[in-house]
Amino acid sequence: MDLTGRVAVVTGSGRGLGLAYAKALAAAGASVVVNDVDQAAVDAAVAEIPGAVGVAAAVGDTESAERLVAAAVEAFGRLDVLITNAGILRDRVLWKMTDDDFDAVVRVHLRGTFTCARAAAIRMRAQGTGGRLILIASPAGQRGNFGQTNYAAAKAGIAAMARTWALELARSEITVNAVVPIAATEMTKTIPAFAPVIEEAERTGQPYPAWLRRDEGLGTVDDVTGLITFLASDASKGITGQAIGIGGDKLALWSHPAEKQVAFRDGGWSASDIAASWDFPAETYGIPAPRVPS
Repeated sequence: MDLTGRVAVVTGSGRGLGLAYAKALAAAGASVVVNDVDQAAVDAAVAEIPGAVGVAAAVGDTESAERLVAAAVEAFGRLDVLITNAGILRDRVLWKMTDDDFDAVVRVHLRGTFTCARAAAIRMRAQGTGGRLILIASPAGQRGNFGQTNYAAAKAGIAAMARTWALELARSEITVNAVVPIAATEMTKTIPAFAPVIEEAERTGQPYPAWLRRDEGLGTVDDVTGLITFLASDASKGITGQAIGIGGDKLALWSHPAEKQVAFRDGGWSASDIAASWDFPAETYGIPAPRVPS
């Protein structure tokens, strides 16, 4: 996939998945602006990616978003791709989550995606040559996850924004998609079922076992980059408004929320009517527990 001439901004690209995205885009020929809240991480990423420039900033406010777009334009003359990857975690169960825990996560994930996408869309529309917004979502936002009220809500909002912006930006030929990645990161390494397997693979250099890569859809950060590069390319120009999962050996298209079953009653529904007639099958919720082979 050739991205020569494309210019991309990747937020949260000082390490982990974001760094893998930035390196993959550069390897395909794109010019890249890396970003992280930590200046040392930015400097290290720039040193790894030929020709890249870096911006140390916490996403969330309009000023940071505009700095990222300006850096792309000043260094490379344009902006074609934005990947909103920056994020933090403040996991707590509902009754222990503080206002600050909630606000911090929503500010970085949800507001950071909004402000960066808005700044990028303004620039892409002015250029008049289309563009790509690739928003990083999560299985937690699709299904909910214990202890992640803030994170799940933000990631669900990101998927909703992708669908909304796909409608709003279609005439400008700017596609908007949400990517739902699953990879071995500092976060997933803390999951008890995964930790020993990941540690053993890192120690020996052996690939992850088939059950992890296929059944759980979890692999390395590099396993996610093919989808990112594809969505940044001309090959994906007809794909927009979608939530696409990737991890290990698994590629998946997530369904959009839809009415599963519908009933009608002349005159409407009282509480008693609902109680007497309710036979709707309940939807499953939550991320399923890993199934480790015995």
